[in-house]
Amino acid sequence: MALSNNVIGAINFVAMLLSIPVIGAGIWLATEPDNSCVKILQWPVIILGLLILKVALAGFVGGFWRIPWLLIFYLIAMLILIILLACLTVFIYMVTVRGSGHLAPSRAYLEYRLDDFSGWLRRRVHSSYKWDRIRGCLSSSNTCSELNQSYHMAQDFFNAHISPLQSGCCKPPTECGYTFVNPTYWISPINIAADMDCLKWNNDQNQLCYNCDSCKAGLLANLKREWRRADIILLITLIALICVYLIGCCAFRNAKTEDLFRRYKQGYT
Repeated sequence: MALSNNVIGAINFVAMLLSIPVIGAGIWLATEPDNSCVKILQWPVIILGLLILKVALAGFVGGFWRIPWLLIFYLIAMLILIILLACLTVFIYMVTVRGSGHLAPSRAYLEYRLDDFSGWLRRRVHSSYKWDRIRGCLSSSNTCSELNQSYHMAQDFFNAHISPLQSGCCKPPTECGYTFVNPTYWISPINIAADMDCLKWNNDQNQLCYNCDSCKAGLLANLKREWRRADIILLITLIALICVYLIGCCAFRNAKTEDLFRRYKQGYT
């Protein structure tokens, strides 16, 4: 029984370590400028990671100090958390399965359309109330100003692999035919009726294309890229956590079996 309890405690210690990638993924998302402006995914991930840590700690204590009710709590609570983690992993995949960039003539970077993304993601930026807050947050960052420091010639900028957020928010759509002055200053559009975003472009450095649908699409493309990376971490952690949980269940069952045999032998003798 003591050996099995020690095994259960060691297994739960591994489960405690597995909470670190989940918490780390949430913290990483929170530090990204776009995610810090939207504030959708990072807190659910961080909270779920902290809950896994606390439940695994309860199992660790219950295993080493032989507290049966704490082990039972661990088995039930961890199963619920595994299900929640699986649901979150599948949800992230489903909402990011759509949405990709489009090639523009003579451009290395891609451009993005809002209609390409899932309805759930579009609703996060659709209402003016939500977007006003997000726009103010994005415009206060150095996302666009970094371009002016990196690219001074038009061809250098056209050959650059800029982020989706920079492509959508910091410049007008290519089809408008604006003339490059610098990455965030464009003049003399050729076809201003090509897209509604052509009319929304403004050389004011606090406005640029932050009111454009292309900016919303660029933001969602950035979120998709970062959420997919976080989802891979969550998926790997989920698989490892399931394996650890199954091993823990087997160890707990063996411990109970050993305890029954021990009681039977004591009663027999």
